[in-house]
Amino acid sequence: MVDTSKKRPVHRNIHVSDIVSYRLPPAGIVSILHRISGAVMFLLMPLVIWLFDTSISSEVSYGSFTAAFTAGIGFVPGVLVKLVVLGLIWAYLHHFIAGVRHLWMDATHSVTKELGHSSAIVTLASSVVLTVALGAKLFGLF
Repeated sequence: MVDTSKKRPVHRNIHVSDIVSYRLPPAGIVSILHRISGAVMFLLMPLVIWLFDTSISSEVSYGSFTAAFTAGIGFVPGVLVKLVVLGLIWAYLHHFIAGVRHLWMDATHSVTKELGHSSAIVTLASSVVLTVALGAKLFGLF
């Protein structure tokens, strides 16, 4: 007697060594990056609060705020400050756009595989394009 039943897929936990070979769908990438961007914004909240406080306290403190991007902060060079702020810009933009995507999908009950794939691609592309545009402004390209 021949077994004609269809073989069912075997699902297993992914080990750290399997991450390179595992192909995660775009929706999964957006979900993981959404969590990472939230953690980045949370961990860098003291820097954001300091930058905001320094920028609005007085004219002298605003001068030290702008000097942080050119001369740096203490032993940290200005380019590194700009890169950290660029990381914060990406984290905010990605977290915001992915959050709007999640809210939109929840509100419209749009949970098809195709729509999840296409909205994830739009989320990734728009967050990268906006980050590049704001990064160009941050680094003085225009």
